Amino acid sequence: MKSGLLREVVFLALDTLRSNKMRSALTVLGVVIGITAIVGMTSLIRGFDQSLRASISELGADTVFVAKLSGVSIAAGRDFNELLRRPNMTLQDADAIERLAPSAGLVDIWLGQGGPAPQERVYYGGDRTKLLGVLGTTENFADISFLELEAGRFFTRSEVERRRNVAVLGQTPYTALFGQSGLDPIGKRVRLGAAQYTVIGVLSKRPSVGNFDTGQDDIVVIPQTAYQRQFGIRLVSDGQGGSFNSVLIAVAPHDNATRESLMREIEEIMRIRHGLTLDQENDFDLVTQDAVLQAWDQISGATFLGLVVISSIALMVGGIGVMAIMMISVTERTREIGVRKALGARRREILFQFLAESVVLTSVGGILGILLGSAIGVSVSLATGFPISLPWWSFALGLGFSAATGIFFGMFPAFRAARLDPIEALRYE
Repeated sequence: MKSGLLREVVFLALDTLRSNKMRSALTVLGVVIGITAIVGMTSLIRGFDQSLRASISELGADTVFVAKLSGVSIAAGRDFNELLRRPNMTLQDADAIERLAPSAGLVDIWLGQGGPAPQERVYYGGDRTKLLGVLGTTENFADISFLELEAGRFFTRSEVERRRNVAVLGQTPYTALFGQSGLDPIGKRVRLGAAQYTVIGVLSKRPSVGNFDTGQDDIVVIPQTAYQRQFGIRLVSDGQGGSFNSVLIAVAPHDNATRESLMREIEEIMRIRHGLTLDQENDFDLVTQDAVLQAWDQISGATFLGLVVISSIALMVGGIGVMAIMMISVTERTREIGVRKALGARRREILFQFLAESVVLTSVGGILGILLGSAIGVSVSLATGFPISLPWWSFALGLGFSAATGIFFGMFPAFRAARLDPIEALRYE
């Protein structure tokens, strides 16, 4: 097809839009809504995805978590009540892994992360914080979690073994007690519940999901031995005749071992400890960064698929409108078609003309949808701080969908125009 004819067809299609502004606007409205949904929601989902991955990266690429249950099992569709009936993780499990797993490097115990955790206020002078999560760990916590300290240090193995009352504050208690006054928190004695603790460090701000305050910094970290002395290892009824505690085990492989070998060893140790036979499934979860990301990919993939389906409905409505207006256009321009055929225009040229007009019509709607969807994403980000991402492929996807809608729904009117008999078309009034 010659470029001159293509340019003429495009200008003719745009002229049709200008001469029938209201009808054209109503026709492409469905396309605009569909593309707006695709681009706007894609920008928000992608932004959320990136912030979530930043939070998950805090787990460490090679770290293996041993838990009674986790979101990975729930995302896989396991029965929640069945998960609650699993045996609890214990400190003896962590000790067994540290002794018997050759690939184990750092082993950490997190009390307050595997189930309901104690919440306490921290007091300093006349100030106090809101209720905060208390986490009891070993000296390996910062190394396994890839956490950075803003000030001070983390507690040592000696302080854990001797049950020292030392604490590392998250950003929330640090800001509430010391941030506004500018005091150096290191060495200050604070009260956590009924016990006095010496502040030895402050954690840097942790990444949050969607830039929302999800409580990721509402934390006080103390030695797990001090935690046991003050809070014990809680057993909480699940309402189904069972109970669960708040113990989570984190294990990182040593330099000469792989995560896969570590997982095999941990699985073997835990199955032996729980007395499982070969035909029985694991009654514990082994969670890695990849497993969490895979579970999230399933959720985000289903969300995106649902978005495409909903948007497709709007595009279908818009496509039907395009087909209707193109059928009207064919009827209105029957004599024009007859003249063009009488002057030597071939069927494929007539077909291309009307098909191009349909594609231009929906593409204009696609461009408007892209602009509107981008504006919605940016507005939400500016108003709430929610992260957004506007990848080029979302624009290409929106424009491609809109053009495909024009081709699909413009095909029938274009074929009808191309098949008109020139003599009958010239006689049409």
